[in-house]
Amino acid sequence: MGRFLDLTLAGLTSGAVYAAVALALVLIWRSTRIVNFALGGMMITTFLGYTVVSHGGSYWLALAVAIAAGLVLGAVVERVLIRPVAKRPPLDAVVVTFGLLVGLQGIAGMVFGGTPQSYPPAFSIAGFQVGGRQILFSPNDLWIVGVVLAVMVVLAAVFRRTSAGLRMRATAFAPEVARLLGVRVGRMLTVGWALDAVVGAVAGVLIAPSTFVSPTAFDAVLVFGFTAAVIGGLDSPPGAVVGGVALGVVLSFVSGYLGPDIVTLGALVVLIVVLMVRPHGLFGAGARRRV
Repeated sequence: MGRFLDLTLAGLTSGAVYAAVALALVLIWRSTRIVNFALGGMMITTFLGYTVVSHGGSYWLALAVAIAAGLVLGAVVERVLIRPVAKRPPLDAVVVTFGLLVGLQGIAGMVFGGTPQSYPPAFSIAGFQVGGRQILFSPNDLWIVGVVLAVMVVLAAVFRRTSAGLRMRATAFAPEVARLLGVRVGRMLTVGWALDAVVGAVAGVLIAPSTFVSPTAFDAVLVFGFTAAVIGGLDSPPGAVVGGVALGVVLSFVSGYLGPDIVTLGALVVLIVVLMVRPHGLFGAGARRRV
C-alpha cells in the first residue's frame, strides 16, 4: 500500500507539469489551430534561470528572469515567425515551430554547452514524514503542484473574468467577427503566444531540478504534454488538466511496477486506447455534420 501511495503522489507531481504543458499547447491550438512544438524550446529560458543561480542569484530571481524571457520570446516568435505564415496552410506554421525548436536547442547548445547541469529546487526534496514513514512527496513537490494549480486558476480567471480574456476568446473562435467589432486580433494573438511561452517557462523551471538542464531536457516533457493534450482533447483546457494528471499517474505506475524503460511505450498505449474509444479526446467535441 505504501508503494502504491508513493507512486500515486509521484505521478501527481509529474502529471501537474504535463498538465501545464498540455494547457499551453491547448491555448495556442484553440486560437490558431497550430501545434506549438516550439514550446520545447522554452528550455532556453530555464538556461537563463540557471545562469542567474550559478552566478549567485536566488531561485526566485531566476524564476522571474525565466518568466520575463518567456514573455518576450513568445511575443517575438508570434510577430516575427508565426504572423508571416498565418494565412498559409496550418502545416507551414507547424514546420516553423518545429524548426524553431531545433534552432533554439542548437543555440542553447552553442551558448551554454551540452553537458546537463543540476538546477537547485525551490524547497527541500526530502519526503514528508507521515505516521512515522517518509513518503515520496516533498515540499518541493507540493510547490510544483501548487504553482501549476495557481497558473490554471489565473488563466481561467483571465479568460473568463477580464475584458482582455473576452477579446482573446473572440479572436480564437471568430477572428473576422472580432476584427469587425474593433478587436485588435494581431495584438491578441501576440498576447496569447506570450502567455503560452510563460507557461512553458514556468514548467521548465519546475521540472529542471529533476531532469537537469540541457538543450534537449524538455523534449520528453513536451512529448508527454502533447500526449496529455490529445488525450484530454485539444479543444478543452479542462481536458488538458485531466489528461496531464491522469497520464502522470499512469506513467508513474508503469515505471514503478514494470520498469522505467517502457514509460514511453506506456504513454503510446494510453494514447491509442483513448483515441480508439474517444477519437477527439476525453473532453474534445468532434465536428458535427448535418446529414
